[in-house]
Amino acid sequence: MNFSDSEIVASVMTNGDHSLVDQAADADVIFLNTCSIRDHAEQRVLNRLRELQHLRKKRPGLVLGVIGCMAERLKEKLLEDEELGMRVDMVAGPDAYRELPQLLADVEGGRQAMHVILSDEETYADITPVRYSDNGVQAFISIMRGCENYCAYCVVPFTRGKERSRDPESILNETRQLLAAGYREITLLGQNVNSYRYHGESGPVDFSQLIGLVAAEDPRLRVRFATSHPKDMSDDLLRQMAAHPNICRAIHLPLQSGSTDVLKRMNRKYTREDYLDRVRAIREILPGCALSTDVIAGFCGETEEEHQATLEVMKEVGFAFAFMFKYSERPDTLAARRYQDDVPDAVKTRRLTEIIDLQQALSLESNERDVGSVQEVLVEGASKRSDSQMMGRTSHNKVVVFPCTVSRPGDYVQVRITACSSATLKGERVPDQVADR
Repeated sequence: MNFSDSEIVASVMTNGDHSLVDQAADADVIFLNTCSIRDHAEQRVLNRLRELQHLRKKRPGLVLGVIGCMAERLKEKLLEDEELGMRVDMVAGPDAYRELPQLLADVEGGRQAMHVILSDEETYADITPVRYSDNGVQAFISIMRGCENYCAYCVVPFTRGKERSRDPESILNETRQLLAAGYREITLLGQNVNSYRYHGESGPVDFSQLIGLVAAEDPRLRVRFATSHPKDMSDDLLRQMAAHPNICRAIHLPLQSGSTDVLKRMNRKYTREDYLDRVRAIREILPGCALSTDVIAGFCGETEEEHQATLEVMKEVGFAFAFMFKYSERPDTLAARRYQDDVPDAVKTRRLTEIIDLQQALSLESNERDVGSVQEVLVEGASKRSDSQMMGRTSHNKVVVFPCTVSRPGDYVQVRITACSSATLKGERVPDQVADR
């Protein structure tokens, strides 16, 4: 979401007669687009702001702005708290990007500037994002903003406001523009894409209908989405995916915990059994679909038995990939108000290590099952490690590295998988052969 927001900000600023530069040292205005999901993310932003202060000596008129979720959460503190050890000129929340040129004018007039009012309507549907720092193959389309799930550990409902969905026609128009520009993969983005629902003159459109419309634009276009909430993962969506081969066979379905009691404290609104039921539906309707997830170690009150329950679900599902974190208490959340952060950090660290070790083994098992198969790979470019290798991804969102050939970014190639690690598939190009799906 933050990457998509940055592209919107780039569009707003370039339309205001500014231009992008590659290096911070060359900039007159620097925005740090921020996340407040974990304290570690906020500390990295503060450290980066302190590092950038030295540029003021070289460029006395330099404007430093904090935008996004952290701006919304901390507001005046970023402008007024001298203990932070740095100076910020501008603060803008995620619904204030249209106001950035005016905020910049206020700063240039000698005033600090702030706009953090959340909107019930803003979707930026009419703004064409500036695609930058990408490979020309993959792009992101934000289909909705906000969240109303109020998970106990999460600040997003407070920093991004209520759910609101974009007009589907604006999403389809953006898809067509990307296709015309040569992009071959898009990811539909939302805090919970399953909640997408637009009420137009011709009736409501839900997410399963929307993704079908996007996929029907061109069979050469790969379509992905993130992120799904287990409580809203419908069979209709799965059947729509089954009907369109170009909707990638990869679903990110955050688990967070394998214990029903912990899930209840997290206010996740599903049980362990509910989650496993959705996994069974995915396996039945989309055989071979890859599943990835999020896991939190050491949430408030988590017992050793509840931790073991998470490991058990991970083993049962066999996730191909996971984002794994220690619980980080965020101010003003339900968890901060209601529960004690009572799991010692050493215990959190040990549990997280066990989760990571298990997931590495599961990822390796998942990749080993692909060895010997032929996969359709969308080429993204040269491998980061060697110019003699190309890299791309399968429909399952697995990275594949293979010897450099005449293929170019945006090409679909057939690759026989010959080896793997827990993170990467390795293979060789197989001309004129149909890939296993």
